Amino acid sequence: MKNKLICILDYGSGNVKSVFNLLKFIGSNVIISNDSTSIKKATHLILPGVGSYGTSMEKVKQKLPISVLENEVLINKKPFLGICVGMQLLVKKGYEYGEHSGLGWLPGTVEKINVKSHPLPHIGWNNAIIKRESKLFTGLENINDFYFVHSFAVKTKERFILTATEYEIEFCSSIQKDNIYGVQFHPEKSQRAGIKLIQNFLQVS
Repeated sequence: MKNKLICILDYGSGNVKSVFNLLKFIGSNVIISNDSTSIKKATHLILPGVGSYGTSMEKVKQKLPISVLENEVLINKKPFLGICVGMQLLVKKGYEYGEHSGLGWLPGTVEKINVKSHPLPHIGWNNAIIKRESKLFTGLENINDFYFVHSFAVKTKERFILTATEYEIEFCSSIQKDNIYGVQFHPEKSQRAGIKLIQNFLQVS
């Protein structure tokens, strides 16, 4: 972990400090930054997220150097993790309070969870049912309770779905495309499972 530098992308999201504290707890070399130089120096990038899709995307466009970020992630293939809304922004479009364009690094949309008897937002502990193998979930087959707070979820092609979660219906709760990962839940609030997942992410190179 000592030879790795994790950059938490700072665009004004509310859970940045919690993610930072988790990484410091596990002994990581971590910074919070939206600076191009920091993004280029980092070995791993994390995009947190709390709030609505459209508002979050506007902040990303205003505060992050997207061309630099895309070069590091899409060309240089640095490991990237989107958390909650940070995961949702990875796909092409979101339909929370209107239609909004996202980063478009994966195909898909973000839509309201289509429940009839369960309340929204979906808040609390729930399972992540593993759909395909990934280094991100190594050792998490039996400790996969994660903490969720959301009303919208990603819809994407099956080959990108790592896990699904049951909440009246089944929704996508994590995704991967090559070096790009996303989780709908909050690892920073998920205790043992969250710590293990972040440790797994830091082992990806």
